[in-house]
Parts: sequence; structure tokens; C-alpha cells
Amino acid sequence: MNLLGVLMEALVSQSINTIKTTLIWLLRTTWIVGTLPILIASLPSPCLNSFHALLLSFAKRGKIMPSSSHKVSIFQTINLFFNSVAVIWTTTLLMGTWYFAYKSVFLLLLMEIHVLRRLYETFQVFNYSPSARMHIFGYLTGIYFYTAAPLSLCTFCVLEAFNFAADQVAEFKVEGQEMVSVTDFDLWGYMKPLTRLGWCQWAGAVIFAWGWFHQLRCHAILGSLRERGDRTDGYVIPQGDWFEVVSSPHYLSEMILYAGLLVASGGTDFTIWLLLGFVVANLVFAAAETHRWYLRKFENYPRNRRAILPFIY
Repeated sequence: MNLLGVLMEALVSQSINTIKTTLIWLLRTTWIVGTLPILIASLPSPCLNSFHALLLSFAKRGKIMPSSSHKVSIFQTINLFFNSVAVIWTTTLLMGTWYFAYKSVFLLLLMEIHVLRRLYETFQVFNYSPSARMHIFGYLTGIYFYTAAPLSLCTFCVLEAFNFAADQVAEFKVEGQEMVSVTDFDLWGYMKPLTRLGWCQWAGAVIFAWGWFHQLRCHAILGSLRERGDRTDGYVIPQGDWFEVVSSPHYLSEMILYAGLLVASGGTDFTIWLLLGFVVANLVFAAAETHRWYLRKFENYPRNRRAILPFIY
């Protein structure tokens, strides 16, 4: 029986390793596949103009999306849906890994702080205009992103963590609830993921917080441009914070906070590098079009502003 148990345990372990390897490479492949078309479309070649226009039609949203495209779009306020998905999924992963892998726990905790704020902003900050929409392709990409991004932060341990959690639930069912005592609650044990952090984690947290707070301020500025309940489509030039130097500071701050996640991870996981690469490529591409829209829309638009990188681009 002991030999059989050892063999079964080895088989399960091998199965988990195979699934984990498949999951990691599936995530890496999707980040690469998502990033390459953006990089190709961004090349300054007349031969790629049609491809650039096609990709841009998928990425357009809100004010830069022409009304003629509404037949293949949905209301941008359905951001609420995938922000909710992001919160539920990130919370699930965080709970599953909390007692298992301190590095992943910290990354997921930062991600949780980010997606909770985004959900709050959907309700309380952004006052979308009646014409604010996004392409259905962009919507599906958003759902995938907020599912795959948290998963990319914990790929090396998520299967073992959930297997461990399942074993604990099974043990609880077998032993019965009466076996659980309040005195068994180990508060210090549950705090271990935060007490075992190194300098990389705290340095990454500082970078994350820098981007997070600036995005909070920039979103507040964007939200204040339209009074709640205003049903007009009027637009004004945003002012304040990083809007003084770039047209899309909320995108710049998003790039910074994901860079903070990379630093907090220790920089050894290639999947997180690919996640950051996708975020940067996607947001730079979108910011360039937003900047062009501002220049076309406003004759007095500040010429010293760049699209997303201060003084550079």
C-alpha cells in the first residue's frame, strides 16, 4: 500500500508539472501573439498602413471611436463587467496562494489593490458620454487580459496551491466542523507572506504605488471633465498632474505600475516580462492615436505634450 501511495503521489505530481508547463507556455504564447501585431503595425512603413488601420479599428474606444463603427461595438460602460471579473478572479487566486507562496501572494495583493480601484472608478469616477463605446474585439481582449494577467503572476505555484486548498477542504469535510477551534487560528502564520518579503518586493511596491497614485489622480481629472448625468458629447482638454507633459498619463502610469509588478517578482519569470511587454505595446499604440485625436480636435492643444513618454514620444 505504501508503494502504491508513493506511485500515485508521483503520478499526480508529474501530471501537475505537465499541466503547469502547458499553462505557462500557453500564457507566454498569447502574450507574444498579442504583442507582435502591435509592434508590426507600429513600424513606419507605407506597406503596413492597411494593417495599422485594421488593428487600430479593433483598439479604438470612447472618444476616438467614430460613430460609424458603433454597429460592431458595445457600450464602454460594460467595463464594469470585466473589472468585476478581474476582482473576482484576482481574489480567488490570492486566497488560493496566500498560505503557499509569499512572492506570488504579494504580486496578487498589489494586483488586487489595482483592480479594486478600477472597479470603484467605473462606478464613482468615470462619467461616460452617450457615445463612449469600444469595439467588441477590445472588450473580449479586456476580459482575457484581466483573467490572464493575474494568472501570469502566479503560474509557478497556482496549481499546487489549489491542490493544497482542495486537500484542506477535503480534510475539513472528513474530520468535521467540530474539529475546528477558534484557538487554532494562527494570525502570525497568515501574516508570513508579508513578513518574508525581500528588497525586490518592496522596491517593486514603491514603483507600483507611484504609478497607482498618479493613475488615480489622472482618472479623477478625466472623470471631472463631465458632470455626472451630463448626456452631451462635449470634450475639453484635460489639465493637471502628468497631463501637463503627456496626452495619456493614465496609460503611462499603468505601464509604471506593471513595471513595479515585474520588479516585485524579482525579474526572473519570463511570463511577467511578456505581460509587461504586451501592456507597454498596447498602451503606447493606443496613446499615439489618442494624441493624434487631441491634435485634430483642438487647435490650441499644447504642443509641448507628447503622447505617452515625457519629452520623448
